Amino acid sequence: MMAMDAGLKVKSGELAELLGDVDRLVVAYSGGVDSAYLAATAHDVLGPRAVAVTAVSPSLADRERRAASDLARRFGWNHRTVMTHEIEREEYARNSSDRCYWCKTELFEVLAPLASELGAAMAVGTNLDDLADYRPGLGAARENSVLTPLADAGLTKSEVRQLSAARGLPTADKPASPCLASRFAYGVRVTPEGLRRIDRAEEVLRTLGFDVLRVRDHGDLARIEVPGHEIERAAAHRNAIEAELKELGFTYVTLDLAGFKSGSLNATLSEPTIRRGQPT
Repeated sequence: MMAMDAGLKVKSGELAELLGDVDRLVVAYSGGVDSAYLAATAHDVLGPRAVAVTAVSPSLADRERRAASDLARRFGWNHRTVMTHEIEREEYARNSSDRCYWCKTELFEVLAPLASELGAAMAVGTNLDDLADYRPGLGAARENSVLTPLADAGLTKSEVRQLSAARGLPTADKPASPCLASRFAYGVRVTPEGLRRIDRAEEVLRTLGFDVLRVRDHGDLARIEVPGHEIERAAAHRNAIEAELKELGFTYVTLDLAGFKSGSLNATLSEPTIRRGQPT
């Protein structure tokens, strides 16, 4: 294990105390950096009274589902999967700026009966940085009394990565990988077929060695984002990329010269909309 500085030790201790205040806990566990660290710490503190639950739906990439299961098995966490059906909600499928609110509402409505059966609280891996970002799903968490232990302990994304590395979690340097629906430009309807297409399109880029990437769905147009230093390499593969993405049904394939930017689709939102999506 890597050593950690005094400040991180204090925050790590605060997180353990927060988790120790609950008798049982259901952790919404996607296998990403934050939820993996929360699941690991909850297991350390609560043992089998902590349950990591992965929501499986068309919006979860196949590789992410497998990775989440493999990680839980490797560390011996109490792990379950549940099916969610956000795609069947019109409010979600229409893909307005509040899509994430309806996704999280579906998640918590599915997790609530399990939490009730176990006599457990529910928690998500929201970190301190998330509170300053456009995150309409945070509203659903508040409405459902879902705990946010990482944020409450004052842990930022960078600190979660450092703590993950210190305890040997392979997710410490894992690139962010939000749900596949986040690749759809607002207003482009989210469908099971579209989600599968995006999943396959991003696998095309991964087979070429790109780890940090997004394929944004603008309807007929696929907009590829890779880090700035990778743009020339992606352009060198343009013929193969174009052919495979057109085979998937895109009419146009573009490479964004601005490079990868998490949440880039939020640039189309108005400032009042963004403010409404922030926590109060």
